Amino acid sequence: MKVLVADKFEKSGVEGLKSLGCDVTVNADVEGDALATLVGQLDPDILIVRGKKVKEPVFKAAGRLSMVIRAGAGYDTIDVAAASARGIFVTNCPGKNSIAVAELAWGLILACDRRIPDQVAELRAGKWNKKEYAKAAGLYGRTLGVIGLGQIGREIARRGRAFGMKIIAWSRSLTPERAALEDVGFCPTPLDVARQADVISISVAANEDTKTLVNKAFCDALKPGAFVINTSRGSVVDESALLEAIRAKGVRAGLDVFENEPAGGTADFASPIAQAPGVYGTHHVGASTDQAQEAIAAEAVRIVETFLRTGQVINCVNIAKSTPATSVLTVRMQNRPGVLAHVFYILGQAGINIEVMDNIVYDGARAACAHIQVDEAPAPELLTAIRANPSVLSVTVAGL
Repeated sequence: MKVLVADKFEKSGVEGLKSLGCDVTVNADVEGDALATLVGQLDPDILIVRGKKVKEPVFKAAGRLSMVIRAGAGYDTIDVAAASARGIFVTNCPGKNSIAVAELAWGLILACDRRIPDQVAELRAGKWNKKEYAKAAGLYGRTLGVIGLGQIGREIARRGRAFGMKIIAWSRSLTPERAALEDVGFCPTPLDVARQADVISISVAANEDTKTLVNKAFCDALKPGAFVINTSRGSVVDESALLEAIRAKGVRAGLDVFENEPAGGTADFASPIAQAPGVYGTHHVGASTDQAQEAIAAEAVRIVETFLRTGQVINCVNIAKSTPATSVLTVRMQNRPGVLAHVFYILGQAGINIEVMDNIVYDGARAACAHIQVDEAPAPELLTAIRANPSVLSVTVAGL
């Protein structure tokens, strides 16, 4: 099994892959179109990336590539549609960086409240300004609003309780019942969080539903002087709307991510919001702690090990949630070569496509049962043709 690691990756992860018998190539410096060229040259079975963009040309150049592992949680840097069109699994390592991201989120919250970076800058410039900085709202007893109550959001909320804050939350799947179990106040919409919270921390996945979630309406709903923290993705925030709230309402922002942030490790970056007073920014480093990267590397190795041993893909993000299947064909049969081929041939000749299938072998390996989801119910004469094979024990069809 050939594995290409095309990004920064812990040494423990590389050694773990080699211990599985993988032929590992590490090229953390490859950038842009060169990644597609490298994939075409090496023809790996598995590609591991951290922050690199994996675009359609990479998949077009691939031959044996069967899986892309995102060594992290978000996978918006990978063209999932292009991977799916070529039957390539995309998987990730969710939850392994949750504590690291939560820690940075709290660093940004504290920076907003106490303006710590501003104080450091003045001290480094040789200026003492206690008069300016000897005032802050403080956090105890105030309201923390968490938008996205996944693993990262829960870690942020947990630390909020330690600061004595009241916690409210909105999440796509959050119900009042689950909110009660999580000990958070339930908000039916993100706007409700914006209206009620003094500090808002955003930790949602980047997709079409969350694009510019923080928009003009959201910013209009913010309390004057509220703090907005974004450690998810830059696409979640309409930066022009947030910048206007910063200027007009005294809102402060702690941002680890930006709309048009550079893809590489170093670059010039002239961002109006990053340069604005009242904004405390970091360089998309939420997951960048040794602890988090070791945990992510171990998870990537576990994904590869499971794939090698069982063929199963842990944390796969591009398995279809629904298919065009309308019926399920159940075939009990003797566990012999050619029986399923007989069933498939008859269905194929009739133009019926198999969408999903599993095959269970019974104890003793003398018999098996296949559940075959198809896009069209087989006609009675097709069922008769399937039953004509002496190794077929029974055939039934049911609608889905």
